[in-house]
Amino acid sequence: MALRTQQSISGFIASEPQHSTMENGDTRLYVRIGQPHFRRNADGTFTEMEPTFHDMVAYRATAERALTRFAKGDSFVAEGYTRTYPIERDGQVVEAEEFVAKKLGHDLARTNYDVDRSRRSATAERQMPSLGASPIGPKAAVSSALGL
Repeated sequence: MALRTQQSISGFIASEPQHSTMENGDTRLYVRIGQPHFRRNADGTFTEMEPTFHDMVAYRATAERALTRFAKGDSFVAEGYTRTYPIERDGQVVEAEEFVAKKLGHDLARTNYDVDRSRRSATAERQMPSLGASPIGPKAAVSSALGL
């Protein structure tokens, strides 16, 4: 089976997360994000440049979880895709761009946190294969659980 990849983005939350509801009732998260940039100098050191700022959105369960877990200033890593859409600005239609986060988490290289390993809800467990202890080893347990 081929390795499935998607676009990713990392940075920091630059604005307070904003909650809204779509016409169909789905939760929507909007946040302005910043991406730091650095220039490598000839002597091997780095100079910090001005960050760039972009729009990021998430929907449904990802948005609901992010609204309870993220705050302005948090570092994050997200998986998803870039979406462009037309918007009117100063009387002209231009293309705007936003990152749609399908998966979103704190950047562990820049965030201190504790992991809660308590049992998940029954709904979440039905979606994930059981990877319990196996006398034949973890790799075989994963292959077995995934039907490989």
